[in-house]
Amino acid sequence: MSLSGKIEATANVATIIVAALLSTVLVKTYLLPHTVARSGAAVVVSDVVKGKSLDGRALGVDWAKNHRTLVLAISTKCHFCKDSIPFYRKLSAADKDVKMVAVLPQSITESQQFLGDAGVHVDDVKQASLLSSLGVRGTPTLLLVNDIGVVTDVWIGKLQPDGEAQVFSAVGKKAIGG
Repeated sequence: MSLSGKIEATANVATIIVAALLSTVLVKTYLLPHTVARSGAAVVVSDVVKGKSLDGRALGVDWAKNHRTLVLAISTKCHFCKDSIPFYRKLSAADKDVKMVAVLPQSITESQQFLGDAGVHVDDVKQASLLSSLGVRGTPTLLLVNDIGVVTDVWIGKLQPDGEAQVFSAVGKKAIGG
């Protein structure tokens, strides 16, 4: 075999290998299901777990006064949070026995504007520059906190209908309009 024949054969083998690698990457990226994409959950897992105690002073929340508090750790920049607005609106309109506190990394003014424009009515809006100070590593994250500041339930990501039903059940009421 001549030199040009060997070069051509090597180029053909290299082309086949690159095509196979590229096909594998494309199939994994675009065709195989991803649990994150399906559930809408944040890519990272929260450090907040049931039983964790939260410092209400850091947020300026009096857990005892609220009895039970649903903390919405969200961001105006998060598309999963924006996609969850209809659920938050129903949740804020539902007759419930918990206080709702929205905690966002944006300023109080920007956060109140965001929630007001969305029609989400909460009892209080707090600003936490780093949601990670609460143990929240991804938005949206919902925390149900009892009267001594202990997390009793955690929901992460954009919730599917069964997850939304779990939240309504945990706060003790049924959804309005759905």
